Amino acid sequence: MNMEKEYNAHKVEEKWVEQWKDEMYYFDWNSEKPHFIIDTPPPYPTGTFHIGNTLNWCYIDFIARYRRMKGYEVMFPQGWDCHGLPTEVKVEEKYGIKKNDVPRERFRELCVEFTEGNIEKMRKTMRRVGFSIDWSKEYITMYPEYYRKTQVSFVRMYRKGLIYRGEHPVIHCPRCETTIALAEIEYKSGKTKLNYIKFDDDVIIATTRPELIPACVAIAVHPEDERYRDVVGKTVRVPGTGHEVKVIADEDVDPEYGTGMVMICTFGDRQDVRWWKKHRLELRDVLTRDGRLNEKAGKYAGLNVREAREKILEDLEKEGRLIKQEEVDHNVGVCWRCKTPVEIVPEKQWFVKIEKEKILEAARRVKWVPEHMLSRLESWVESMDWDWVISRQRVFATPIPVWYCRNCGEVVVAKEEWLPVDPTRDKPREPCPKCGGNEFDGEDDVLDTWMDSSITSLAITGWPDDQKEYPTHLRPQGHDIIRTWAFYTILRSIALVGEIPWHEIVINGMVLGEDGRKMSKSLGNVISPEEVIEKYGADALRQWAAIGGIMGTDVIFSWKEVVAASRFQQKFWSILRFGMMHLDDYQPDESHRELLRDADRWILSKLNRLIIEVDRSMEEYNFSNALKAIRSFTWYELADNYIEIVKNRLYSGSDEERVPAKYTLHRVLSTLIRLLAPITPFMAEECWQVFSGDGSVHLQRYPEADETLIDENAERKGEMIKEIVEAIRRYKHDNGLALNAPMGRIGIFVKESIDTRDIAGAVNAEVEIVEEMPEIQMGIAEVKPKFSIIGPKFRDRAGAVINAVKQMSEAEILKFINEGRVTLSINGEEYELESEWFEFKFEKSISGKNVDVVETSSAVIIIEKR
Repeated sequence: MNMEKEYNAHKVEEKWVEQWKDEMYYFDWNSEKPHFIIDTPPPYPTGTFHIGNTLNWCYIDFIARYRRMKGYEVMFPQGWDCHGLPTEVKVEEKYGIKKNDVPRERFRELCVEFTEGNIEKMRKTMRRVGFSIDWSKEYITMYPEYYRKTQVSFVRMYRKGLIYRGEHPVIHCPRCETTIALAEIEYKSGKTKLNYIKFDDDVIIATTRPELIPACVAIAVHPEDERYRDVVGKTVRVPGTGHEVKVIADEDVDPEYGTGMVMICTFGDRQDVRWWKKHRLELRDVLTRDGRLNEKAGKYAGLNVREAREKILEDLEKEGRLIKQEEVDHNVGVCWRCKTPVEIVPEKQWFVKIEKEKILEAARRVKWVPEHMLSRLESWVESMDWDWVISRQRVFATPIPVWYCRNCGEVVVAKEEWLPVDPTRDKPREPCPKCGGNEFDGEDDVLDTWMDSSITSLAITGWPDDQKEYPTHLRPQGHDIIRTWAFYTILRSIALVGEIPWHEIVINGMVLGEDGRKMSKSLGNVISPEEVIEKYGADALRQWAAIGGIMGTDVIFSWKEVVAASRFQQKFWSILRFGMMHLDDYQPDESHRELLRDADRWILSKLNRLIIEVDRSMEEYNFSNALKAIRSFTWYELADNYIEIVKNRLYSGSDEERVPAKYTLHRVLSTLIRLLAPITPFMAEECWQVFSGDGSVHLQRYPEADETLIDENAERKGEMIKEIVEAIRRYKHDNGLALNAPMGRIGIFVKESIDTRDIAGAVNAEVEIVEEMPEIQMGIAEVKPKFSIIGPKFRDRAGAVINAVKQMSEAEILKFINEGRVTLSINGEEYELESEWFEFKFEKSISGKNVDVVETSSAVIIIEKR
């Protein structure tokens, strides 16, 4: 078979991208194979499938390909979580408009067109990386056929009393002009000023947010703080506004912070909300939706937060109320999309009830990999104070299927058979159930995009129309969205069908730059998958992902690992090329096992142990260990040892000697190609076509260990052969001999019989087993003086001293060496000499023949000199 010497990854991969058929990976509900359904993440269609996506999808693809080869009917769907503010912002930038500059429907159309273009770009990258996605199961959340399911989920949860509309403090992003959920807040560390402000002579508070003084509704102290026992109950005037508040006692106040007096505002933070509810305080909402102070702030009305802070501090200082300022560390909650500091404002919104215990009980029924990731979800759930706010003040999202009767104000929720609907465009199909009116205002708020993505496990199994089976088997996702996607999915699955969404959840880490820092354009450490593919191909990129595949841990991108992966592919190709020189006309037959020699049995035993190790690692999602084990076996056991040991037998042996080596090589190559298939699908496919040509490698069975070939005795003998060949080759190198140079007769003394045929062929010598260890005589072959010592010491007498030593008998020299010194009489004078002034070269002999002796851990090798 004519194989190119160099493996061309780009040529191979592009060929298979074109030739592979999508149908190969289609999931069949009617298949009698055991089903394995993966609830895959629907990425946001940014147009760029970044390296973090690539890591996650590589893991999913390893699992999907492995499970198919293990005999499962695998569903690996692809979804797109389309809705959201980032697309709206991009569309506004692209067309130079604001969302309200064009009709609502037209703006949504522009968002859809923009998103469709981005999806197509990302599809292309995903195909190029070799993901075995079932494209027939693709879903796109912005299309009516999907968001109808979201609306059905809203209606059903509303009917169950799990969704309600109410006025409540919510997190609000002034930049995005919409509410966001608690899970969408990120925290940014920095420095700020702690301002000590005098309200009254005996009321001095310390605050980092003086701009919220107009929203102050109470002053709080700890009930056991002796300093303020007489102040509790006192009424104080708030600076700059004129309204009065009371001093109250509450055990949640920290007496050690600032002055021990806290200003309660509506609302500075979540603790303010707790105090407001607990003590039933006044509501003074001073912030507008765009982050400015309203008329309740008096002369500060119209200023944004930063401007108000500066102006209020300036006025307080003029009045002598700003006592002092301290720089302190400060964590600011920011919007996860635009990084703008968020505020808490009271608004009428739609909420989902958080039933903590039900969610926690369900989460604990799921198997978490790694197990400790469950604690992240538990911590999040236990820390939640509020229900999930699901309404958003945007356009590009799933419409909330609700109208409000203009006559009586009744909330009219759509019936399921009406869905999908857009209440800003569509009308209810029935009159108001309360008053019979026919005039309605449609809800113009839309749903949080997590309402779409939190039903993916349900949607891919046919819910709500014809749900085939549930729960799904696996959810693979990043640890950064445990508190959102994992949390929301469990919540919704329990609420809608009373069942966990998946049996198992596998959590991967994030990708860091080579400098160990989070990838960022500003740091210049961003790597794109396209860049890696252009240089080294997709399989090399996939190998990098596998080597870093320790679940739950962040992965540093490494060009070094990508280069090593590329070199391994060339090595494997070279091994296959060698193998096919001998296997092109070989027809495997199990009767050939009867002819196996020690080296064959050794590598086959190691191979079947490898199958067990790799299979276990893949089951446990330990892709790193799986690939390392395959590469180590291939490079060191197969290439460096077995092939070198049996090469002579393959080239020069009799038919009876060649056949077992061919049988072994065929079995090893078949196994390794299939073991590699889930990780390096392109190379494995190309190698399989060269090796077998019998269908796609991805439709073959995953290797199964043959326990009858695992043989400790064979492994022990194989290791002895390997050590002996290595030792003789090292001897040749050390003595300036070519590795293929012929040698004299070699005798090997070992405690058990081993096959010498492959040893003889590998070292080009006649080899025999020595049953008894012969007596080895030691002789002095040469005495070399160290002139750097003897010359300066003896000067013109150095020659006589050297000749005198060389004239000594062998017995005298041996005594000289053992005792370390000798006294010689030379020309009537006595000289005391030390043995370290000379170098002595020994020679060994057996029955008068000169030999060299090399020892290994299990053998003594006697090499006759030619």
